[in-house]
Amino acid sequence: MKHTMKKTAVVCALSSLGFCASAATLGNTDVAFSGYIKADAMVSDYSDGSLPSGSIGRDFYIPSLTPVGGPDEDVQFDAHIRQSRFRFATETPTESGDSIKGVLELDFIVTSGGDERISNSYLPRVRHAYLQYKNWLVGQTWTTFMDVSILPDSLDFIGVTDGVTFGRQTMVRYTNGGLEVALENPETTVTPFGGGGRIVADDNSVPDLIAAYTIRDDWGHFKVAGLMRQLSYNDGALVDADETGYGIALSSKINLGADDIRMMFNTGAGMGRYSSLNSANGAVITQNNDLETIDSYGYSIAYRHVWSERSRSSIMFSALNIDNDTSLTGMGVTESSYSTRINYLYSPVAALTLGAEYTFAQREIEAGLEGDMNRVQVSAKYAF
Repeated sequence: MKHTMKKTAVVCALSSLGFCASAATLGNTDVAFSGYIKADAMVSDYSDGSLPSGSIGRDFYIPSLTPVGGPDEDVQFDAHIRQSRFRFATETPTESGDSIKGVLELDFIVTSGGDERISNSYLPRVRHAYLQYKNWLVGQTWTTFMDVSILPDSLDFIGVTDGVTFGRQTMVRYTNGGLEVALENPETTVTPFGGGGRIVADDNSVPDLIAAYTIRDDWGHFKVAGLMRQLSYNDGALVDADETGYGIALSSKINLGADDIRMMFNTGAGMGRYSSLNSANGAVITQNNDLETIDSYGYSIAYRHVWSERSRSSIMFSALNIDNDTSLTGMGVTESSYSTRINYLYSPVAALTLGAEYTFAQREIEAGLEGDMNRVQVSAKYAF
């Protein structure tokens, strides 16, 4: 059967995600392509050490990577295009009058390929790949435990990393109005007894269970999400243990005319990789070769002010606190971190945004050592 594609619409709107959309038809399927090209340049100054070449903490802020206890180092400069992304979305009508929707989105961050020596040929990675039919979503997308709409208008990849839940993974999700219930792919991260490198275990026998409810109105929205998960690790020798982890996340975006406030609070035992980009592991191995959950809580707030049709600013703060049992984890693990940032973004036309952002971040470990980061970032983004 011969398919023809014809252009049907082009829509471009300025938004916090920065996407414009070009729509077309392929057979009986509507196809939309969108994305953006983004170039970032950063100058980072660490008080207690530096990050090595190739560290992802030099591409965007990761709380657990702020150096502590080292010597004062020279300023580091980095530039990259890794946040650039493209997205395909489809919608196919069915005989029953419903439709099947699909999304495939890729970018280039946290991938290998090439180097800064010659080519910078970063490999693409899958961000989202899912289908939607009636009330069901199947595939990989944002975890139901997070609230993507409260992420700030930031030049940094996340912006309030310390205090928010974050992740993408494969799932089956049912949605009915404001209610969402999902079974999501599990993964356990473990701290060895006495401390040491992170153990990433894939020994879970059941998926993570997440339920959420969102209330929406003209003033904004409020979301509550709950997490129940199995933490499991089997090293084939001494450790063969399971433990139950749980968490709760509260988030809201409040509209103040053209301005808005975005905030989140999350707490739990064994949240691990769901919180603050896995600054704390889900569990620690005990002296008896069992697992004990690690408690933590985080919070964030961001205020976005629109100066004019062409310019806007955001000021952000986020923090994380971890309740480690140091007799099990040792003294080298992160106890707390926080970051604050302020930016100015200017869009001379709807599809183009130029911006500058200043970030201050601090991390402290249980031994009492702490380190600071000062970073200035400038960006240019073309959304299509």
